[in-house]
Amino acid sequence: MITNIGKTDKLLRLIAVITIAILYSTKVVTGTLGTVLMVLAGILLLTSFVRFCPLYLPFGIRTNKNKGKEGESCCTR
Repeated sequence: MITNIGKTDKLLRLIAVITIAILYSTKVVTGTLGTVLMVLAGILLLTSFVRFCPLYLPFGIRTNKNKGKEGESCCTR
């Protein structure tokens, strides 16, 4: 699988997930905003584990600096 998320990007996504989870669990954000943020946190968590972000494809963004099959650019297929 082609990966386009690097280590720093993954770390920032995980920090965002933790922050959103803390804000939601302490009831700082509630209601519709809380639900939307929790869905966003789920998406960020999923993309950080699979190390692939589909929103990066149209823009050719790749924060993964590794070479080879795992680090193959999204646009060189």
